Amino acid sequence: MTMRVLRYCWTALLVLGCGDGGGDDSADGGSSGTGGRSGTGGRGSGGTAAGDTGGTTGSAAAPTLDACPIFPADNAWNLDVSELPVHSRSDAIVDAIGRDDLAHPDFGTEWEGAPIGIPYVIVGPEQTPITIEYTLYGDESDPGPFPIPLEAPVEGGPDSDGDRHVIAVDTTACRLYELGNAYPVGDHWEAGAGTEWDLTRNDTHPEGCTSVDAAGLPIFPGLVRYDEVVEQGALRHAVRFTVSRTQRAYVAPASHYASSNTDPDLPPMGLRFRMKATYDCASFSTEAQVICDGLKRYGMIVADNGSNWYLSGAPDPRWDDEALGDLKSVPGDAFEVVDTGTTPVTDAPDCVL
Repeated sequence: MTMRVLRYCWTALLVLGCGDGGGDDSADGGSSGTGGRSGTGGRGSGGTAAGDTGGTTGSAAAPTLDACPIFPADNAWNLDVSELPVHSRSDAIVDAIGRDDLAHPDFGTEWEGAPIGIPYVIVGPEQTPITIEYTLYGDESDPGPFPIPLEAPVEGGPDSDGDRHVIAVDTTACRLYELGNAYPVGDHWEAGAGTEWDLTRNDTHPEGCTSVDAAGLPIFPGLVRYDEVVEQGALRHAVRFTVSRTQRAYVAPASHYASSNTDPDLPPMGLRFRMKATYDCASFSTEAQVICDGLKRYGMIVADNGSNWYLSGAPDPRWDDEALGDLKSVPGDAFEVVDTGTTPVTDAPDCVL
């Protein structure tokens, strides 16, 4: 039941968030889907909640999918933030999220018959672009058509009534296409919102505009994938994650907030966290240790409202759910807010594509 609750929130979150309190964002649960090659299987460095100063450090190489970079090495998703200072409000923000709440890998094999995670499919130049009819946020979406096959995997499965994210990566053109609340209808897609991203450059969505994520970020760059964790043995980018309540603010390069709550102890969209260097993952499975190492080096980015400390990834039947389960023992106290020196935006401009 808790998983279903979160899925109902997506369309509301794009404007004000879900839950009670006059638009304050709160929800429980996770989301599941399918993902990976041939249909099997976020933006942002964060900032500060108080505008503190700080620097950023680089990444040796961008993560890739086939021959495509997943954004350049200096993109916010790919920055090594392990040496940046801890934010001065870190303790208060972690307390507000839940210091004793446990992390959760929101990806794996299957849960109640549906693959767990956010799906993606790889396409090429042979894929016919498909018309998109927008039902909610067409004025904040890229118009399409998108080369997303009508049989592409949908988050939660074909009968899901939740967020229904659909993602396609064109590994020839190195472009990313994402839909939310998407349904194949006849010869076209109907979707709440949609975005297109050029993976070869530091592409951004206009400020004030939502994407298919509440923070205006691309989703795919923040997903934990089997090929990188198990086959490559390294997680070289920040991870998308959710919290139940966020601030009415965002930090660059996020472009959108999804809350009416002005509490400065709540994280703004786009805020960067990392696992503390002193947190011991030595007893964990190999998979979990790889993920811990990535979280310590590249961190994690607040991208949407949902359950606290839920880490996003792509489903794959090859995942070992028991091995991933080691991450479920990690408390919120294991994380800290990184001071990246960016100033929060509390009054978003009107979206202009």
